[in-house]
Amino acid sequence: MKNKLFINFIIIFMIIITNYSIINNVFAESDNLIENDTTFYPRKLLSSYKNNEDIDPLINLEVTVEINEIRAFDIIDKKTDPDFYARIFINGEEFRSPIWKNQKYLSNLNWSCTLDVPDDQEFVEIIIQLWDWNIGRDTLCDIALNDNENPDRKDLSIIYSIKTGHWFGDDMIYLPHSWSIDLSGYGRGNGCDDNSIYEDDNDCEIYFDIKQNDYDGDEIPYWTETEMFNTDPTVDDRGRDDDNDNIPIEWENKWGHQFDWEYDELIDQYVIYHTWFYDPFKWDDHQDIDTDNDALNNLEEYLTSQWGSDPFRRDIFVEIDQMNAGSIFEKESVLPDGSKHLIRNAFNRQNIIFHLDDGSWAGETGSESVPFDDVGEKSTWEEVDLLYRTYFLHDNENNWRRGVFHYGVVIYNAEGASGYCFRSDAFQISRVGLEKKVLSPVCGNRDVVYASAYMHELGHSLGLVFLGGHSRDAYFPWQPLWWKFRPYKSIMNYGYMYGFLHDLVDYSDGSRGKNDFNDWENIDFYNFQSYF
Repeated sequence: MKNKLFINFIIIFMIIITNYSIINNVFAESDNLIENDTTFYPRKLLSSYKNNEDIDPLINLEVTVEINEIRAFDIIDKKTDPDFYARIFINGEEFRSPIWKNQKYLSNLNWSCTLDVPDDQEFVEIIIQLWDWNIGRDTLCDIALNDNENPDRKDLSIIYSIKTGHWFGDDMIYLPHSWSIDLSGYGRGNGCDDNSIYEDDNDCEIYFDIKQNDYDGDEIPYWTETEMFNTDPTVDDRGRDDDNDNIPIEWENKWGHQFDWEYDELIDQYVIYHTWFYDPFKWDDHQDIDTDNDALNNLEEYLTSQWGSDPFRRDIFVEIDQMNAGSIFEKESVLPDGSKHLIRNAFNRQNIIFHLDDGSWAGETGSESVPFDDVGEKSTWEEVDLLYRTYFLHDNENNWRRGVFHYGVVIYNAEGASGYCFRSDAFQISRVGLEKKVLSPVCGNRDVVYASAYMHELGHSLGLVFLGGHSRDAYFPWQPLWWKFRPYKSIMNYGYMYGFLHDLVDYSDGSRGKNDFNDWENIDFYNFQSYF
C-alpha cells in the first residue's frame, strides 16, 4: 500500500512539474549589436546580470498575449468535439480563457490577457497551454515542438523582449542556417512537430500574438525607435518606407529581427544581442528574396501578411469562386466547409499553411460568386477559362494575384471530367459529377468527396503529376494497378480518391515502401507560375 502511495505521489509530482513549470532562467542581455550568424544553441538560459533603467519612460509597460485561432488535428474527445480553453502564464501569473465548448475549429477568437510588467527588466517569461475541458479531468493538448530533453512536453515556453517586441524559445522566427528550430511559423504552435502527424497524440495548432502597449501605436517599441531606428517614439511610423523598397518599416522591423548571442568571459555568461537583417533605412531587394522557397517573394509576403503569411514558413494561397444556383433544382455549386477544414488540416500538419480566400476574409478579397451555366449545356474548357480571366484576373493579365494565388473554381457541370487543371495555376471541380460520387455506397461523405477532388487538382497545380497511381487502370480493385499502387496512399492515386473504401484526404509521405511516392517532399511550389 505504501509503495502504491509513493508511486502515485511521484506521478503527480512529475505531472505538476511538466505542466506548470516556468522557465527558471532567461538570457542575459546587452544593448550592443553584432553581425554574427551562429549555430550554437545553449542548453541553459541564463538570468539577467543587471537591471536596466526604465526601458520606456513614456508609459507603464504591459504585455498582452492574444489567442486568435485553434484547430484540432486529432480526435480529442471520443464522443463530442473538444471543449477548448487556454491557460497563459505571464511572469508566473496565470490567466484562463473562457471554455469554447464543442468546437474543433475556432477562428477570429481575439481573446487576450494582459499583465503589468517591470519596466526595468527586458525579458518576460510566457507559457501557453491549450486544454480540453472534461468533467473531473481536463486534457492537456499538444501544441509543442519536438523536445528531446522532455519528449512528453506539450506547451510552449517563450521569452519576450520589451525592448524590441520580439520573442524566442519554443516559438520564434525560423531562419535557415541559424539556431532556430521552429518550423511551424512565428506566432503558431503545431503539436505535429514532434513527428506525430499520423499518431493519435491530441495534436492541435494554435495561432497567437504577443504585444506590448506603445505610446504612438505603431507597435515599434520605444527602445527600438530611440536606440536602433532613431525615429520619434511619439509619432506613428506605420507605412513609412524611407529606403523605397516598397516594404514599410513595421514589416521590416517585425520580420527582419534576429536574436544572437556570444559568451562574455568577463561575466562568465552568454549575452543576448539584437540584430536586424532587414534595415528599414537601407534598400533591400525584396522582390528577389524568397527565404522559405514557397514561390512568394517578400513583396508578395507583405501583400498577403494581412491574411497570415510568414516569409520564413511555406504558405499556399488559393482563391475559390463558386457558382450560383440556377433554380431550386439546380443548386449552387460550393465547396463544403467541412471539406475546407479537411484540406487545411492536411497541409497545416505539414507546416505548409493553406489559406483559402472564399469571400469570408476581412479586407480586400478576390473571391466571388460566378453566374450559373445552363444545366443543358456543360461548361466547356473555354467557358471555364473565361471564368478565370473574368473573375480571377478581372481582365488584367498583370493582376497582382497572378503568381501569388492558385485559382480553384467550383462549377455546376463540366464537359470532360468532374475535375481537371485548365491552367498551371487554375483548376475546376464540378458539382454534378461529385454528387454522383456522394451517392455511391463505396465513396466517402460529401465533405470527403469534395475535399479529395479539390486537393487532387490542387496537387497538379503543385507539380504532382503522372505517377503510376494516377492511371485510369488504378480506379477499382478489379484493375491490376489498383493493387500495385496500394502503398501509394495519396489522393493523387485514383484508387484513393473520393474516399473510396476509406476517408483519406492527404498526400503520401513516401513511407510505405515500393511503389509509394513522397508527395509532400516533391511539391513544386513554383510550378503554378509557369502559366501554361
